[in-house]
Amino acid sequence: MRLNSSSLLALKIALEGAAEAGAETELLDVRALDLPMYSPDTDAESAPAAARRIAEAVYAAPGLIWASPHYHGTVSGSFKNALDWLQLLARREPPFLTDKVIGLISTAGGVQGLQTINTMEYVVRALRAWAVPLVVPIPQAWQAFDESDRPRDQVIETQLRTLGTEVARVAQRMTLRDISDPAAECEKAAARAANARVGGRK
Repeated sequence: MRLNSSSLLALKIALEGAAEAGAETELLDVRALDLPMYSPDTDAESAPAAARRIAEAVYAAPGLIWASPHYHGTVSGSFKNALDWLQLLARREPPFLTDKVIGLISTAGGVQGLQTINTMEYVVRALRAWAVPLVVPIPQAWQAFDESDRPRDQVIETQLRTLGTEVARVAQRMTLRDISDPAAECEKAAARAANARVGGRK
């Protein structure tokens, strides 16, 4: 919810990578959406316009990239609230985020951002989607970006762009039904990501 959110900056760079891989992208900023707190008593017909918008956009997309700051050992409340509104997709066919491909980013003030990634991975499985193995936890995010909103460390920029590329590539193959074993395809993506990280440090 911060005006100059580091998780939003990171997400924008990952979306650049997805666009370069041929994806049509849309940024959904929870601060701009101004979602009310989710209530289980709300159905699709009575849901606020912002909640319907995020649910429809997410359902239509074959691939997603999630970015959340690390708060108190987990995702931020505003991010979790946005995920809770995906309950509007429970009665769809297929329901929730079945077979969608998701990339995960976290930003932390300290060094524990991986806990947030782990939380998001649980949600990905609960919503019946697939997470690509490359994840990007950014420690000490308050100093990770320069005045032009780009990462100070080229390795972080490479990882974010690679994440966007992998989500776009795997989502395209899933959409074309060109993947018979999503888990194996995600393992291949992990190997490519590891090579990209090694190359970025040279």
